[in-house]
Amino acid sequence: MRIDLHEIIDVPGGRVAFDYEPDFSGVYPEAVLGEAERVRAKGEIVNTAGVLTLSAEVTARLRCLCDRCASEYEYELRLPVRAVLAEEQFDEENSDLYLLDGDYADLDEIIHTAYVLDMDTKFLCNENCKGLCPKCGKNLNEGPCSCKGDISPQLAVLQQLLTDK
Repeated sequence: MRIDLHEIIDVPGGRVAFDYEPDFSGVYPEAVLGEAERVRAKGEIVNTAGVLTLSAEVTARLRCLCDRCASEYEYELRLPVRAVLAEEQFDEENSDLYLLDGDYADLDEIIHTAYVLDMDTKFLCNENCKGLCPKCGKNLNEGPCSCKGDISPQLAVLQQLLTDK
C-alpha cells in the first residue's frame, strides 16, 4: 500500500494514520500454513521537526506447523514496527531508514521487511515440545512411545548394570 504524505512532509507535528490488511502470502516461511485471522497493520506517520517517523503494530493469528512434532498450532503475531522515512539516503548505516517515492511511502515494503527481520527461525508449538520419536515417529508430547532407544556404545556398560538387577 502506498500512502500519500504530501500533507505532512513540510508540516512539523503533522500526522497521517493508517489501518489496513497487508498481503503476506509471498512472505511467509514454509512453516506457516495460512492465516486464522488476517494480518492487520495499524499505526501512523508523524513529522517531528522535519523527520518522518513511522510507528505501527502488525497483528495476526497464523496457522503454523511445529518444526519438532509437525503438529498444527496457532501463533499470535504481535510485531511493533518503527522506521524513519526520508527523501534521500543520508545515513548509510541506518537500516531503519526507508526512502520516499516522491510524496509517497511504500507501507508494504516497510511492514514486510520488519516481519522478515523479526521472523522466528524455528516454529514451535511450545517451548518444551518433545518432538517425534526418531524410530517410530510417535508424537512424544502425547506420551512416551514403546520403542527402546539405541544406546551408545559408551553407555552400554551402564545399561548392562541396570539389566543385571
